[in-house]
Amino acid sequence: MALFKKVPSDGHKGKVSYNAGIVSGIVSIAVSEVEGVELISGKKKGLKLYFEKDGVYADISVKVDYGCSVPEVAFKIQQTVKHNVEAMTKFKVAKVDVYVVGVDFSEERVSD
Repeated sequence: MALFKKVPSDGHKGKVSYNAGIVSGIVSIAVSEVEGVELISGKKKGLKLYFEKDGVYADISVKVDYGCSVPEVAFKIQQTVKHNVEAMTKFKVAKVDVYVVGVDFSEERVSD
């Protein structure tokens, strides 16, 4: 398991360490805040994170509810992920790629 450390640049002593699982959890919660999408789960995970020098790269695979605008939903996911990760961790988000891999036609989702 990787451990990512952030040393404050303002001269204070001490450091804050972020486990990759923490950032993954923040991204998962951010996606769940967007209405009309569901993060892919199971064998094929819907979330892959890459930590590079210029920031965090995220590949997010989702199912979209029938009737939702795919471009709008994808843009909301990108905004929410970027905002939440940068606000909670001090990491910069370099790129968020959203992959729509399915549409949910279930009755309970459509009737809401």
